Amino acid sequence: MRPPLPTTLHALHDAFRVRSWRPSEIVEAWLARAPAERAAPVWISTASASTLRERAHSLDRKLDDDPERALQSPVFGALVGVKDNIDVRGLETTAACPRYAYLPEASAPVVAALERGGAIVVGKTNLDQFATGLVGTRSPHGAVPNAFDPRFISGGSSSGSAVAVARGLVHVALGTDTAGSGRVPAGFNNIVGWKPTRGVLSAHGMVPACRSLDCMSIFALTVGDAARVFSVASQARPPGARRALDRPRLRDGFTFALPRRDQLEYFGDTRAAWAFEAAIERLERLGGTPLEIDFAPWRSVAAMLYEGPHVAERLAGLRTFFDAHAEAIEPTVRGIVAGGRRFTAADAFVAQANVAATAEALAPTWRRADVMVVPTAPTIYRIAEVDAEPLELNRRLGTYTNFVNLLDLAAIAVPSSMRDDGLPSGITLIGPAGSDWMLASLAQRYHHAAGLSLGALSTALPPADALPGGEVAQVAVVGAHLTGLPLNHELTERGATLARRARTAPAYRLYALPATTPPKPGLVRHEGTQAHAIDVEVWELSHTALGAFLAGVPRPLAIGNVELDDGSWVKGFLCESSAIAGAEDISRYGGWRRYLDARSPAQAASAPHA
Repeated sequence: MRPPLPTTLHALHDAFRVRSWRPSEIVEAWLARAPAERAAPVWISTASASTLRERAHSLDRKLDDDPERALQSPVFGALVGVKDNIDVRGLETTAACPRYAYLPEASAPVVAALERGGAIVVGKTNLDQFATGLVGTRSPHGAVPNAFDPRFISGGSSSGSAVAVARGLVHVALGTDTAGSGRVPAGFNNIVGWKPTRGVLSAHGMVPACRSLDCMSIFALTVGDAARVFSVASQARPPGARRALDRPRLRDGFTFALPRRDQLEYFGDTRAAWAFEAAIERLERLGGTPLEIDFAPWRSVAAMLYEGPHVAERLAGLRTFFDAHAEAIEPTVRGIVAGGRRFTAADAFVAQANVAATAEALAPTWRRADVMVVPTAPTIYRIAEVDAEPLELNRRLGTYTNFVNLLDLAAIAVPSSMRDDGLPSGITLIGPAGSDWMLASLAQRYHHAAGLSLGALSTALPPADALPGGEVAQVAVVGAHLTGLPLNHELTERGATLARRARTAPAYRLYALPATTPPKPGLVRHEGTQAHAIDVEVWELSHTALGAFLAGVPRPLAIGNVELDDGSWVKGFLCESSAIAGAEDISRYGGWRRYLDARSPAQAASAPHA
């Protein structure tokens, strides 16, 4: 029996390796979908069947000729949707305004990078026209319905991209984010929305909303898939462009800022309030300490985006077209863009100074907290409600998103819980510019702790993916490599850093291996009533250093996949089962260091503790 269609990039590559699926078969599965699934309101245009088949067959040949090389690309064979304000060669760019349509000569650099990596762009997705809105209803192609309940909004402006991912129509999709368009739709559709540091992903080949603030964004079912896209897309930045910094390490006990409880605004949505309180508790279980902060300055910056002169930047990007064809623009969008006329250049400079002053005043937050966490959106509305009150309800949806780009921050929206009305609720992790990889690491841990199904599918969340992109790998150590013990230098000499202390899932047994120098334990997975949770340390080191480290691991030890008690999986030390014959079972101690403490207090005293 043939395995199901792979929904994640990790599963897709596994299928390619064992030849249970080929790129051409993935494309045929797309083409076999019902016509309604490949049309409005999710899609504005799609690639022709002949174009897709030609592309897929070329990838088949690459896979046949050199599978190892082909699969070195994290996005090889992936089906990709692209928001229709981003250029794709061969498909019109319309920004959801048919009169504005043009045929680009080349794909946007980010799209081109994905295509070079073997991705297959299947079509252009619907959006709030000219990326102006957080609702997903401002399009002549129709409102994009929520993936869970069609009565509700999907969020905007990247509505089509988010719903295409949530419904499994594509593996990943590109969106844009100026005020929250890469995050709000993710929260409303139970997917990941990665809004990178401004400028890390090239914005060339993108119809501007507010050019100084616009970001390309990524939608995916998992953080690992979004990271795969990010690692490829970030290769398209021009020389001298900004980059995601080497990932800052979260302390073993990280601190997360959040708005003071009396300042949290849900506009009467008690389900949203319950969901965010549950998220705070989950972050605490992951080792986080909450820090309530005054949210008023952050909200004051958020208000500047649509209530201040940045609206004039929307007009500036469209002025020639707006002056000639205003009647072709959706009425709500037309009113917003026209509002830019009331501001002067002096207003713009005053606003710029105010944002800079506020950013300086808020900078100490990042010395007190590692990340900020907010609800991705304060509530959700029915399409009919937004149609009746398009401006005010849209404004409310930006409560926790509008300030991020103005303050030059990075953010990742991640699924958090399902409400009792069947709708998803998400949170957004926010950090300083350049903190993208740190946010991704925490977002992945959080997503797995939440344990939700993927998007609007019934597919279970797969094991955590190693985050790619030349960043760091994680490895769990359980014995002589622990901090202060004899072999810890093999990690520190390779530049490894301690990410966190953790415990395995209660599915292991630990043995003191005889005749090993220095003394070592063996960790063995054990399914049954006698299984235990075992203390480990999770260390991070570069992929190059990891290879050198693994080469020195002696038998009977080996590196495999270790499940942690938060539901995530990391590489870690395991032991061949044949080596535990006659070994002392020390599982009852809960860890190697505890065993050493009980066996030799003097020896334990020489090893530093956290």
